Amino acid sequence: MTATALATDETRGHDTDATRRNILDVATREFADKGLAGARIDEIAEKTNSSKRMIYYYFGGKEQLYRAVLEQAYAGIREREAAANFEALPADQALAAHVAQTFDYHDRHPEFVRLVMNENIHHGEHVGHIEGIKDRNRTVLAFLAAIIDKGAASGLFRADIDPFDLHMSISALCFYNVSNRYTLSAIFGVDIAAPAAVDRRRARVVEMIVASVRRAG
Repeated sequence: MTATALATDETRGHDTDATRRNILDVATREFADKGLAGARIDEIAEKTNSSKRMIYYYFGGKEQLYRAVLEQAYAGIREREAAANFEALPADQALAAHVAQTFDYHDRHPEFVRLVMNENIHHGEHVGHIEGIKDRNRTVLAFLAAIIDKGAASGLFRADIDPFDLHMSISALCFYNVSNRYTLSAIFGVDIAAPAAVDRRRARVVEMIVASVRRAG
């Protein structure tokens, strides 16, 4: 193969990656705002640098595109967790840093929260069909188990903490601040999304989670 042909193939590869990313980014916004039923391939195509034909070529159809969007959304939070290397910190600091990062991810990616809410409307019908997603999401439980063991060994944490229960508590507190921000703001007249309010809530969530696992006395 000539140098020109190699360069052409490389350019096509970059173009393909860029096109897929563009489609996924636009589709993420559309599915997050309108759900699976409300989003339309025609509208997604109009807002991309591609076409309806290319969407079907890359993803196969609307449901396959939706599942690709879900996969990317979950991969985003898991990849950040894996890259953080909080395991090197003392157990209480590692847990606090993990909670803070989780809170920040939800706050900065409200589309992730809306996608999860939409998928729950469908009873998790689609997320369970995404190859590898269960294994990928087990990494957070392995991380929490290691931190719990480390904290228990040092006398900081109770030894009876279940990693899945802890993950649920962290997710619930971080999720709620985004999922209910508009209703809370409307009912109580508090701007939940204001930077100062977000900072206060973030600190409180970290404090509550770490306190919940500490050993008494």
